Amino acid sequence: MYSIIVVPAHTTSPAGQVRLAPGERLHFGRTPCAADRRRHLDIPHPGVSRTAGEIGATGSYWTLSNFSSGSTYVVENPEGAGEHIKVAPGRVDAPVPFEFSRIVLPAGGDLLDFGVWAPRHDYVERAPVGEDGEPTALAFPLDRSKRYFLVLAALCELRLRDAPHAPLPTVDQIADRLRPVWPAVNRAAVQWNIDYLAVKLRLKPGPETADAGPRLNGKKESLVSLALRFDLVREDDLAALTTPTTHPPATRLTTPVPAR
Repeated sequence: MYSIIVVPAHTTSPAGQVRLAPGERLHFGRTPCAADRRRHLDIPHPGVSRTAGEIGATGSYWTLSNFSSGSTYVVENPEGAGEHIKVAPGRVDAPVPFEFSRIVLPAGGDLLDFGVWAPRHDYVERAPVGEDGEPTALAFPLDRSKRYFLVLAALCELRLRDAPHAPLPTVDQIADRLRPVWPAVNRAAVQWNIDYLAVKLRLKPGPETADAGPRLNGKKESLVSLALRFDLVREDDLAALTTPTTHPPATRLTTPVPAR
């Protein structure tokens, strides 16, 4: 069974896709030479080398080799809010972990791209119920039914919708965005939840400590960076911003967190 699918630019038909089984490789470049018997993806552009690179398939990830002598290739995760890796000139078999990828090649004054899908991503199963011992504490214990999670999702929304460099919404814009699902929301409530998230995600000391910690500049930026890096908010979580849900009252901190 194939493990990755290579999707050439402007391909709309499955017939134009290239499927690779584990162990198979696909060479890509301008045109293959007559003696080259390898499977080849043509990229007909004068700025692309005939031997530009090669893709290798494995069971649950794939590799990229950059045969260029001077150009760095970039592999973007279209669903990863700007997540990407760079493959330096001459690098061979660089592992790519993304399930959906866009390979970007510099070609003269142009940037060319094509897609790679890796549908066989594997995930570990949860431990059996009833297993002995204490459960492992969650690194970031977020309750998706709480209003603070709505605020976090609204903060991350634009960057999750394929706009990785979009400016973050203001507190007033977040309140407007959440009003259909949280009619009583106001500016103060949004700010309180942002402050609460900064403590909950350990960007600031909790109320049980006397130390207020250093002033946290760029609090919203820090929250969004952390949330996207560790997949605390995913694209499917954005449905909560448009689907009215009955939310329990937000748990109040015993000591209010000052706005910083």
